[in-house]
Amino acid sequence: MNRYSADSLVGFCKNVFVKVGVDADKAHLVSDSMVKADLRGVSSHGVTRTRIYVDRIRRGLVDPKAEPEIIRERAATALLDAKNGIGQVVSRYAMEIAIKKAREAGVGFVGVAHSNHFGMAAYYTLQAVGEGMIGVAMTNAPATMAPWGARLPYMGTNPLSVAIPADKYLPVVLDMATSVVARGKVILAAQKGEKIPEGWAIDKEGRVTTDPKAALEGAVLPFGGPKGSAIAILIDVLSGILTGASFGPHLGDLYRNFQDKQDIGHAFYAIDPASFGDAAVFKARIDQMISEIKALPPAHGFDEVFLPGEIEFRNEERRRAEGVPLAEETEKDLIDLARELGVTWPETLP
Repeated sequence: MNRYSADSLVGFCKNVFVKVGVDADKAHLVSDSMVKADLRGVSSHGVTRTRIYVDRIRRGLVDPKAEPEIIRERAATALLDAKNGIGQVVSRYAMEIAIKKAREAGVGFVGVAHSNHFGMAAYYTLQAVGEGMIGVAMTNAPATMAPWGARLPYMGTNPLSVAIPADKYLPVVLDMATSVVARGKVILAAQKGEKIPEGWAIDKEGRVTTDPKAALEGAVLPFGGPKGSAIAILIDVLSGILTGASFGPHLGDLYRNFQDKQDIGHAFYAIDPASFGDAAVFKARIDQMISEIKALPPAHGFDEVFLPGEIEFRNEERRRAEGVPLAEETEKDLIDLARELGVTWPETLP
């Protein structure tokens, strides 16, 4: 795969979004969030999403000029109306508000209604960590996952991220879909003509399949069976029902519904460790936990014990130095998009 510098990909994507009417600052934010995902190895939420974001903006299904509005507020909570704006833009703003409220009230919870796909959830929890906070982010998503025991999809892969600051060590960062695998990875497998592992998904008849195209017509499966299914339902409640956004099968599908808005809901939490004691002591105790886990002897078949997010941080460090690899299908799609919009495609790294 050809490799590109992270900065060049951010610049390219920013220019693409500006071409379709996104303000420069917002265009940079969306582009930065996608490239951050590619850097961390979460390519399903990386620059491969550029085309679909552009298509939905051009079709009038996303308002690139929308400014989110606070419609309800209390000391520790706020509800934002995204006004069908770009998901990354309202999400970054929502976490800013949650952080501010956490500084004042100890915890901040901000819900978002009437939004769109917000990309990689860890982008926002790392935002909170940068301010010394514990961050939590979750979102509902279009119905692509079958509840435990069901044949048909009802809820989305409904991701959850929690990020916890440390002192000497890197933050502990959970970022996961509630499906066995993010649907974006099934889409990538379909683009590459590759099979998917058994247990990822079922076809439209409810049978386990290794064909990604059949899986896209069927449903992905929740991780851990009934446990993942239950967590996905709870995330739908906190992100969609609580905020007044759509939920379950009532959300607009990012890739298949070009008539309706998505009307996605998000939820963001910031927790100030200083509300529970000395923040420095908290971070020192997190360091202790990390060091003790890292010192454990690896099980058979493992070379090292990893903390949540550790592999992604290593990916990011390596890819910032060596460049971001792009799958051939993604690269071709973006080059075609560059030609369509008259945007210069960046040079590959040697």
